Amino acid sequence: MIPAFAGLARRAVGEAFPCVSALTRLVSSSSESLQASATAAAAAVPAAKPPLFKEFQIYRWNPESEDKPKYASYQVDINSCGPMMLDVLLKIKDEQDQAVAFRRSCREGICGSCAMNINGQNTLACLCKVDRDPSKVGKFAPLPHMFVIKDLVVDMANFYAQYKSIKPYLQKKEKTTGTEFYQSKESRAKLDGMYECILCACCSTACPSYWWNNDKYLGPAVLLQAYRWIIDSRDDMTTERLAQLDDAYKLYRCKTIMNCATVCPKGLNPGKGIAKIKQSIAMGAPV
Repeated sequence: MIPAFAGLARRAVGEAFPCVSALTRLVSSSSESLQASATAAAAAVPAAKPPLFKEFQIYRWNPESEDKPKYASYQVDINSCGPMMLDVLLKIKDEQDQAVAFRRSCREGICGSCAMNINGQNTLACLCKVDRDPSKVGKFAPLPHMFVIKDLVVDMANFYAQYKSIKPYLQKKEKTTGTEFYQSKESRAKLDGMYECILCACCSTACPSYWWNNDKYLGPAVLLQAYRWIIDSRDDMTTERLAQLDDAYKLYRCKTIMNCATVCPKGLNPGKGIAKIKQSIAMGAPV
């Protein structure tokens, strides 16, 4: 009796209020559609990749400890990690060893903070892809021939002091009025391949001449930036800039080994800029 009464009640309500009956059918249909969509989405999700562990070695040294420098080994599942070597470092620091010290900031190859030696070559950790061959050991080391502060962090004070010495800014002999300095498209194009330098020091610390004379030789990165201001048509101190660089150690320690162009993560050629400075000094004018 009760089921029959319930059926009669539903039919009566449907006849008295047709909009309620239509709404009930719509809700039922929507629920079925959502359930079907959820089932299809669950089927489309790819299965999780199985773990793939790879060994990474990191140069470790703590000035507050009496332990000698060493390489510490870490096993990392590269299937649950980002594609770049910086991702590996972050995963190790987050999950295995919070004491690992390294610099990083932008993750986009813009700031130059994560410059280090990876697998024997200077590069940026954020732009260096992980070799997915688990049989090969990944190795992190600080930039070569630099004083190590801790682990992968090196002292950049001398490098920045050398950069400061070239006065890397526009210099005018007359007092400026605050108006824009005109520069033609042709003059502006001469700065291409120099202004992109991010001062990561990968090139300078890959240069044997800089290893041997980094207290006197300015190095590829700083000399490239020096040429960037020498060739700038808006600058009035070109003669003074060339005279400052005309030195047996500041400039002429470059032996065109060209490691600088090989390792530059931005694809620049500091060796070419250094050669242009030498030519400019010989000619007495920028070339």
